[in-house]
Amino acid sequence: MSGAVIGRMLAGLVLALGMMSHAWAQQGAERGAQIDALIAALRIGDTVALMREEGLVFGREIGSDMLADGESDGWPAVVSRIYDTEKMQALVAQGLGEALDEADPAPMIAFFASPRGQEIIALELAARRAFLDPVVEEGARERLEMRRDEDDPLLGHVDRLIADSDLIERNVSGALNANLMFYKGLVDGGALEMSQDEILDDVWSQEEAVREDAQGWLQSFLMMAYDPLSGSDLEAYAAFYRSAEGRALNRATFTAFDRMYEEISYLLGRAVAERMQSERL
Repeated sequence: MSGAVIGRMLAGLVLALGMMSHAWAQQGAERGAQIDALIAALRIGDTVALMREEGLVFGREIGSDMLADGESDGWPAVVSRIYDTEKMQALVAQGLGEALDEADPAPMIAFFASPRGQEIIALELAARRAFLDPVVEEGARERLEMRRDEDDPLLGHVDRLIADSDLIERNVSGALNANLMFYKGLVDGGALEMSQDEILDDVWSQEEAVREDAQGWLQSFLMMAYDPLSGSDLEAYAAFYRSAEGRALNRATFTAFDRMYEEISYLLGRAVAERMQSERL
């Protein structure tokens, strides 16, 4: 085979590889644009901003419970750095894109970008913001019991949504994993001396209490959020999450947010440990 023939073959191979590379890059860009559109439709940025507010409250409580100077100016600043919205949103966006894998985001975008989907997201965000006030949350829990006694049909819709998406068990699993990472942060930071088995035993001992709280919180939260919705809106929402695309989004959302919470919990545990070590010196 002549050098000229080999040269033409190599040139053809290089051209083919270049075309494939361009196609892959184009597909990657299109996929990235779809994930960005889904994140916008789900209002992930607004959700993360609320999670930061929740985290700042939780961090202050941790400081008060575990640190001698938890109420000082220094600790809230540490907590604020940990609950950084840009980093939190980046973690969620990356996790969501990876967890969706080959699932088609188009039906997800279509549902949540619609007027019905946007109304549902807005109601969920409003209820979550209201729950930042412990008085509101307590009132919602009390109203839940009253409406349960009255056999309110909305509770049936809410319970079906919770069951279809396995929300209680997913929330329990996420909370326990976050607690596990908090302990790991404390151990790695030198505040605790516990083996992995001891940590797991302690975390698992919290399971039933976490499950009971998750059920009460979810039911009261969703009852408040979905109260303005019609029965047809609730049925459409439930139908979406029973679909293949809905199940894929549910799994991916929990995977992404759980990863974010685990990282934050570990950093919070390390920060507490470092603070405790400083107090001892």
